[in-house]
Amino acid sequence: MNDLLPLIPFIAIIAFATYVQTVTGFALGMIVMGAVTTFDLVPIAFTSVVVSAVTFINGAVALKGNFDAVDTKRVLITCSAMFPAIMGGLLLLDYMSSDFNSLLQLLLGITIIAAGLMIMLKPEPMAKPSSNLMFAGSGAVAGLMAGLFSMAGPPLVYLFYRQPFELITIRLCLLSIFLLSAVGRTTMVGAQGGLTLDMLIFSAVCIPMVALFTWIGKNYPPRVSPNTLRRMAFFLLIIIGASLVVKNI
Repeated sequence: MNDLLPLIPFIAIIAFATYVQTVTGFALGMIVMGAVTTFDLVPIAFTSVVVSAVTFINGAVALKGNFDAVDTKRVLITCSAMFPAIMGGLLLLDYMSSDFNSLLQLLLGITIIAAGLMIMLKPEPMAKPSSNLMFAGSGAVAGLMAGLFSMAGPPLVYLFYRQPFELITIRLCLLSIFLLSAVGRTTMVGAQGGLTLDMLIFSAVCIPMVALFTWIGKNYPPRVSPNTLRRMAFFLLIIIGASLVVKNI
């Protein structure tokens, strides 16, 4: 991209979304994909590659020193079904980006609205953990969304927040899965020849900001209740998703 003006608001959106994901365990992909697409800063396929790169940095910094709290077994079960689905999502993105871009943006808006509603459902924790099949099924759905939009969060957030785990385990499991999905997606895009110099430059410029705001989120979380955080994330996602839907109807 010759015009670097989109870089400034792009970095600002990345910084804000990184902080939100660090304190909640989700929302980076949804906020970045939705906001960047709403303002037509860069194409969806481009943004999704950058989101994968910054998700990796966010996860690596957030997990440092906290890995013992991760439920490794369920993370691996989820990822085993997620990776094949990521490839399917990438193939669908490649097909829709060339001929059905408006439909792709509409689908993104609907997905973000649905994600916001899922966040507000606030499911009650179950008495015992879900079956391995449930984690694998959720991983497959998340993988398809990750391939399309680099946005694996909604089905995983809903499932993990229903588990009778400690909050830190839920948050770090989600960050671990997002990190692994980012690595897998970026590797697959590279194998397809879909990585460009512009994408790498955008990603490299955003990395220091991601590391900084991840550190800020770890050490200076907002002094509000989890319910307040959920409501704030909900309203933000609804606004972003609705703007995309209206724009592309």
